[in-house]
Amino acid sequence: MPAHSRRNALLQAALAMNRVELNQGTSGNLSLRLEEDFLITPSALAYDQCRAADLVRLNMKGKVVGGTRKPSSEWRIHRDIYLHKREAGAILHAHPPWCTTLACLQRDIPPFHYMVAVAGGNSIACAPYALFGSRQLSDNVLAALDEKRCACLLAHHGMVCFAKGLTEVLALAIEVENLARVYVQALQVGKVPLLTTREMEAVTRQFEDYKNPECSGVGAEE
Repeated sequence: MPAHSRRNALLQAALAMNRVELNQGTSGNLSLRLEEDFLITPSALAYDQCRAADLVRLNMKGKVVGGTRKPSSEWRIHRDIYLHKREAGAILHAHPPWCTTLACLQRDIPPFHYMVAVAGGNSIACAPYALFGSRQLSDNVLAALDEKRCACLLAHHGMVCFAKGLTEVLALAIEVENLARVYVQALQVGKVPLLTTREMEAVTRQFEDYKNPECSGVGAEE
C-alpha cells in the first residue's frame, strides 16, 4: 500500500474511533505498523482537525523519521507492543467510558461471558497504574498482555488493544468496550457468575476453528 494510502487509512480509522464513541477530544491514539517503522497519531490534536500529513512516523527506537508534529505521548506503548508482539499490525489506545470505569476501579474483566476470549485469554487484565507516557506504564501493559492476550485495561486510565490491521483493531476495541459495559451492568445486580477455565478453553478452541476459513468437515455431506 502506498505511503499516502496508509496515512489516509490510519486517519479514517482514527475518525471512526470518534464516531463509535471510543474516543473524545484529544485523548486516545492509534498506530499502524510499517515495514521497519510505524505511523502514529500526533499529540494534542483532535482527530477531526487532523490531516494525513499530521501523522508521525517513528522508528523502533522511538525517533521521529517522518512528520513535523510531536507523536502521541503514549508512543512508547505502541513501540514496545510492536517489538514484543510480531503479530501486531495496528494498535489502539483510548479512554472509552465503560472500560475506563473498570480501569478506575482497578478491575479485570473476568470470564463472565464467552466473548472475553476474543482478547486472547480467560480474562482481560487491568495493568497497574503508572504515569502516562512513562516506561513503567509500557512495562505494565506488556505484562498484562502476556501469552496470547491482545487487549488490556490500564488502571485509572483506559484501555489498549492490538490486532493484525486497522479494521480488526477497531472491531476488537468495540467488543472489549461492550464487554466492559455489560460487566458493569451485571455488577449492579449482584455477584456475577463466571465461566470455568475448562469452559473458556473450549471457547478458545472453538474460536480457532471459527477463524479457519477451511471447511472442517462438520456438517459436510458425502
